[in-house]
Amino acid sequence: MVRRNLVLGLLCLTVLAPIVLYTDRLSAASNPSSNDEVLDEVSGLKLTNSVKEPVGVIYFDNSSNSNQIPTDRVDGFASSTTAELPLGKSEEHKSRVLSAAVDERSWPEREAVIKEVTNGVTGNGLGKPESVEEHKEMGSQQTIPNSIPAKEENEFEKQHRQTSPRNNPEKQQTILIKKSSDMTIPDARVRQLKDQLIRAKVYLGIGPIRANPHLVRELRLRIKDTQRVLGDATKDSDLPKNTYEKLKAMELILNKGKQIQDDCAAVVKKLRAMVHSSEEQLRIHKKQELFLTQLAAKTISKGLHCLPLRLSNEYFSLNSSQQQFPYREKFEDPDLYHYALFSDNILATAVVVNSTICNANNPADHVFHIVTDRLNHAAMRMWFLANPPGKAAIQVQTIEEFTWLNDSYSPVLKQLRSQSMIDYYFRTHHATANSDANLKYRNPKYLSILNHLRFYLPEVFPRLSKVVFLDDDIVVQKDLTGLWKVNMKGKVNGAIETCGESFHRFDKYLNFSNPLIAKNFNPRACGWAYGMNVFDLDQWRKQKITEVYHYWQNLNIDRQLWRLGSLPPGLITFYNHTLPIDHRWHILGLGYNAQVDLRDIESAAVIHYNGNMKPWLDIGMPKYRGYWSKYVNYDHIFIRDCNINP
Repeated sequence: MVRRNLVLGLLCLTVLAPIVLYTDRLSAASNPSSNDEVLDEVSGLKLTNSVKEPVGVIYFDNSSNSNQIPTDRVDGFASSTTAELPLGKSEEHKSRVLSAAVDERSWPEREAVIKEVTNGVTGNGLGKPESVEEHKEMGSQQTIPNSIPAKEENEFEKQHRQTSPRNNPEKQQTILIKKSSDMTIPDARVRQLKDQLIRAKVYLGIGPIRANPHLVRELRLRIKDTQRVLGDATKDSDLPKNTYEKLKAMELILNKGKQIQDDCAAVVKKLRAMVHSSEEQLRIHKKQELFLTQLAAKTISKGLHCLPLRLSNEYFSLNSSQQQFPYREKFEDPDLYHYALFSDNILATAVVVNSTICNANNPADHVFHIVTDRLNHAAMRMWFLANPPGKAAIQVQTIEEFTWLNDSYSPVLKQLRSQSMIDYYFRTHHATANSDANLKYRNPKYLSILNHLRFYLPEVFPRLSKVVFLDDDIVVQKDLTGLWKVNMKGKVNGAIETCGESFHRFDKYLNFSNPLIAKNFNPRACGWAYGMNVFDLDQWRKQKITEVYHYWQNLNIDRQLWRLGSLPPGLITFYNHTLPIDHRWHILGLGYNAQVDLRDIESAAVIHYNGNMKPWLDIGMPKYRGYWSKYVNYDHIFIRDCNINP
């Protein structure tokens, strides 16, 4: 019986206690004096969950030396926490503080504040008040006394909200617009259109979509529209005004295709096939480009073919006395400035001579020694007879006049006339005929002894001590007599070096897998350029450079040491015999490099159109052609009759 009464008592206690407590809570809430406490509890509860740190706790010390703890304010409220900190010997207690502005507000205003607190702070959705972040960054310690006027607090908060970008929508919008404008991609829409084209082509190759003729027809139509819109555009500003409509129309069709075809594996397979096909087409196109570029570079235009014919006809109409050049006594004068120029291109040779004379301080002291083949000999002589370079001397010879240059003396001449070399150039049915690696070297100029005559300068000019060698694809822009004043320091060849960090070094021209090359040369040795070189012929004879050339040519009879051309044997022959000269003497790259600095071109003594894009060809770069064409008289009767235009 006693146990039953005890159980009933406990049961009554558990039922009645909550009712009594809840009733007491309601009565307290109805009391206006307790509203502030309810408001504090709500705001404190919300901020505690969102900020996750103690906010707005203020400890008061009854003693005169009270410690001050920093507080953070949120919309006029000082938040509370239940944590207690030791404050020495003084009494410990805590208090929730409301600003005077809250005390003066009406109840509807307080409800609005409660909603603002409970709904969280707008912005990044983290629920962290702006003032908390600001105080954390500043690391400031503040105390908020109860006597702060409401007007001061409101003015502070207003100023804070105006200066903060997060509370200033206009300022925040300006920042976002500025960032977006900085990150704008100029070809974003062009890329999007290209991506749509790829997706459309993928869908056209997938079975379920091919089974839908209506969709296939629409896709093909949209592909044509998109290709028409794209054209040659490289940036969005090149696109027409109706681009957006075409883009939307294509996207609608692609969405239809996506609904029909949802097999990702099939799409991936088709994409891989497209990538493989594109790579194969790219390889073929590169090979065709290489072949066509080489063909265009070595094909003679109608005008250049007409010019020697017209000149030759005129030359043979002259009597023997009219066919002779003046100033023949200057040909072997060692005190004058002598140039060696070996070419079969009449117009290019004329530009070299004309540009040199136009920029010479004293043209009468210059002598030009031109060597050409028998086919162009009459035309070359006729040009300079009809266009004499002032008081400068001109000598034109044929390579056949050098009787000492024969198979028994020159190993390269013997190799060029061998059947294996002829087969290499003119037979196209063997496996390597169309090889990319061999195409560059299958150039007919390598069969010409004119290309190798530069290794026999002491024999060509037996009575000269120094000569400047010029290629026919250069333009002289300054007086070159300073080259004869260069101290050669016992070297034979003066040239500009062409090596960079990893290119134009010996390992790019010579076969270092061969033991002979690897043993005798440094693969990282710096290369140099032909085109404008000063040669000390006395040192050449003294150091027997021609014999060095013959030695290595005999070793390269099977072309295992280097490919064809004159630069690799030149690097070998003049190894440790070359003096680097100032780069301002000779600027390269105008026949292949569109990025040559115009300031370097203007300041250079000689500019060189090395490469396939010669200035007299249609494939020459227009931005550089003017430097060459200004030395051509297009009003000349022979030039005009052959329809050669700038």
